Amino acid sequence: MSLLKPNAKTPFHIDFEWWKQNEGDWHIFLRSFLCAEHQEAFANVEEGDLIDWVDPRTAEVKPVDGVQHALMTHCAQLPEFVDQRTAVVEAIFRMFLANGNIPMSSEELSKKLGKPADTILRTIAGPRVYRGLRPILSLQPTEPA
Repeated sequence: MSLLKPNAKTPFHIDFEWWKQNEGDWHIFLRSFLCAEHQEAFANVEEGDLIDWVDPRTAEVKPVDGVQHALMTHCAQLPEFVDQRTAVVEAIFRMFLANGNIPMSSEELSKKLGKPADTILRTIAGPRVYRGLRPILSLQPTEPA
């Protein structure tokens, strides 16, 4: 872990490797977000079944979990997936699912969620990792001295 402290411009993402290492039930947890149609479709699919996914920013083909893909491309796009009553951590997590886990700063999340950027930053930049929400410090913009 870097000693750099995340700021309002630091990009965050869902670190699915963190999930795999720290939460034994991560796949079950992700399945809980599936819409009814995909819960039925994935009822008999084994954990870890991978499909090819094309990153819309880089056009890089990446293997992704089938459940994760269904969440990002369909279920998370439904209007009821995130609303104003959704708790902050839950809303941030769901927003990353909805945008394909493309890194976003607390400023960008604030604009999308209608919640204060400083609240978002304090929530996800602290020592405790919530739902695998972690900074990508290697992409952190440098501020002039």
